[in-house]
Amino acid sequence: MTLVDDTSPDSATRTLPAAARPPDMDERIADLRRLRQQIAHGPGPATEAQHARGKLTVRERLALLFDAGTFREIEGLRRHRATGFGLEDRRPHTDGVVTGWGEVYGRSVFAYAHDFRIFGGSLGEAHASKIHKVMDLAEAAGAPLVSLNDGAGARIQEGVTALAGYGGIFRRNVRCSGVIPQISVMLGPCAGGAAYSPALTDFVFMVRETSQMFITGPDVVEAVTAEKVTHNALGGADVHATVSGVAAFVHDNEAECLEEVRYLLSFLPSNNREHPPSLPTADPGGRTNDRLRGLVPADPSRAYDIRLVIEEIVDDEEFLEVHARWAPNVVCALARIEGETVGIVASQPASMAGVLDIHASEKAARFVSTCDAFNIPLITLLDVPGFLPGVEQEHNGIIRHGAKLLYAYCNATVPRVQVILRKAYGGAYIVMDSRSIGADLSYAWPTNEIAVMGADGAARVVFRKEIAAADDPETARAARVAEYRGELMHPYYAAERGLVDDVIEPAETRAVLAGALRVLRAKDAALPSRKHGNPPT
Repeated sequence: MTLVDDTSPDSATRTLPAAARPPDMDERIADLRRLRQQIAHGPGPATEAQHARGKLTVRERLALLFDAGTFREIEGLRRHRATGFGLEDRRPHTDGVVTGWGEVYGRSVFAYAHDFRIFGGSLGEAHASKIHKVMDLAEAAGAPLVSLNDGAGARIQEGVTALAGYGGIFRRNVRCSGVIPQISVMLGPCAGGAAYSPALTDFVFMVRETSQMFITGPDVVEAVTAEKVTHNALGGADVHATVSGVAAFVHDNEAECLEEVRYLLSFLPSNNREHPPSLPTADPGGRTNDRLRGLVPADPSRAYDIRLVIEEIVDDEEFLEVHARWAPNVVCALARIEGETVGIVASQPASMAGVLDIHASEKAARFVSTCDAFNIPLITLLDVPGFLPGVEQEHNGIIRHGAKLLYAYCNATVPRVQVILRKAYGGAYIVMDSRSIGADLSYAWPTNEIAVMGADGAARVVFRKEIAAADDPETARAARVAEYRGELMHPYYAAERGLVDDVIEPAETRAVLAGALRVLRAKDAALPSRKHGNPPT
């Protein structure tokens, strides 16, 4: 080995061979760019297979979710350190999940997105660590978190380490609940324990045919119960939209789905310390609603679509219905009045006469709690004949589930305004944000009927013996029904007793609501000091 004398006069001009000298800055930057491009492109054959399934790649999805050019990836160079079962020879960058943040309509949003092309999007130690990191960042920054789910569950080759990773996600889901909006978008399979994370978030989106959620798959179901079922029939988008109530929104393709996620985010604040964003509107708050007079029949037995009423009173006839296909007898929607976000809970006479049952109670309770958590004022439109009677409802816990809605309203500290359109009978009237449980303001149309029960049923109970003994029971019954309705169910009975603040014309509804929300905007209500409540479950 020959030593070089660096003190010789010409040492400063000596050039090392290219293979021996360290790369200069330009070369290092070129290497970084090549590596980034390689990571962004992903595995070629797997990309083709993803597209063949009718699915977008992870970065195509993120490009649709975020404003153009705003997504900033973190830990894109992360690789797993597991060994065994050939994992040491397969160490792709990202480890099957892309994490980072970007902007949606100019506001910061964090996201993590599974990459099904890498290990089937399965979760291992490094993969979980990346998700934990972005969840912690979202909480610290006070910004919404969106998860794009397309993974095969726990990475079996990594054993219990993968399961512990899910535990960390669940714990953060709960810690962030009611603090930042959490939205889960199902774009592929989600099985086993992995399905619990979406269930802990505020809203779940699914795409037909390509996304499924279940705890045990079709093979296990068949082995245990001998029932044969397909993936979609067991846990597809339509099942969760109509039967289980897991999915709040369902779409036919990923592009529509991600656009709707962006739209939902436009209604929500970044965190629980902020108010939802205001948007300018050309629709005046004082606009009259002459159309409402013809939309809602005065006859309480005739049905109508409450969504037409909602269209009429909100800005630009535009609203976003949540859980539209599950428990359709109550409508829950986000909308705006004078540019400010509002949450609307409304009886739907077009479905089961608007009666409250177990599923409707659960749906409305969840929506009320979500609105309250994120400072969204509540409007309740009431036309309810009561709770659904029946052995099945009683045995399945209508008392317990109805109490969930009662608890949610009583616990809500946001501005709360009730409007009674027609029927408001029995316990359902109390539960759906009556003055007695804390509504700030209650209004009623001249068609309102507030009572323990309908006049016909009340007359049959109160005057049962008299009607039975009458020479003409039907005539006696009709007379007593008219008497009961005239004495206790006339439009001003509740207003005379201070249970309704005013009886208004239907055409005044939007203006009255706009004024009420304006004056209540600075409402400051506090709950008693406690660790947490103990709501019915």
